[in-house]
Amino acid sequence: MNNKTTLMKTVRKPEWLKKPVLHGEGFFKVQQNIEDYQLHTICSSGKCPNRGECWNKGTATLMILGDICTRSCKFCATKTGKPFLPDPEEPHHAAECVKLLNLKHAVTTSVDRDDLPDKGAAHWASVIRKIKEINPETSIEALFPDFDAHPDFIHIALNTPLQVAGHNMETVERLTPQIRSRANYRTSLKTLELFSKYPALVKTGIMVGLGETEEEVVQLMKDCLSAGAQLLTIGQYLQPTSKHIEVQEFVNPEQFETYRRIGMELGFKYVESAPFVRSSYMAEEGYRDFKI
Repeated sequence: MNNKTTLMKTVRKPEWLKKPVLHGEGFFKVQQNIEDYQLHTICSSGKCPNRGECWNKGTATLMILGDICTRSCKFCATKTGKPFLPDPEEPHHAAECVKLLNLKHAVTTSVDRDDLPDKGAAHWASVIRKIKEINPETSIEALFPDFDAHPDFIHIALNTPLQVAGHNMETVERLTPQIRSRANYRTSLKTLELFSKYPALVKTGIMVGLGETEEEVVQLMKDCLSAGAQLLTIGQYLQPTSKHIEVQEFVNPEQFETYRRIGMELGFKYVESAPFVRSSYMAEEGYRDFKI
């Protein structure tokens, strides 16, 4: 049923997965601001293929609570280990960086902080509130960890001036134990369900090319809709290093369009589905188009 190209070790990426490297004036401005405020981005930590494009446009996705994750998912390039204590100056630095970049839609994510009593929820709330305080006209999108689906922690993080609350399912239920560390498919669905109790739009995202079937992706869509998700992103998994799980297939653009169409027919308000789509890629456009 799927029209896909199977990956072999000797096969190069298909044409639709080739992207030019961009390092213009906007790129270096973003890079300098990130360095000046001693911040991190998922663009760099996650080895995102869209970094050049996004930074060249003057936008970036901040990653708070440090750059060391307490989990070790097999798809993620972010460092894992024992993190440092949260930086009390980070909320202010993040807000000032958003102001300098003149972001109309600020997207922030974080590493998982299972070492903290509240999983980092209070720090998240401080960052969101400070960004809004210094940038009152900026819409805010947050890509949260699962907080172990703890209602109190989720309340702390989402009882804030937030427009989009995201948490990624990452992959279908069958493959979750193979590629995610500690994270659980049902826990993630519960997290989305708890998010839906707040005013923010609920967003989730997945990667394809890990060996899933179309039927499994459709079932995931139905599960997420039942949990209260409204926005969905689907992108191609790309192996960041030789130590990470291998790509099983390159999903062609036609199949991504099929996923987009199915998602919209099932009831999502907005579906972004294409090879280079990531949770925060073109997030401002997606939020703006949905609001319109």
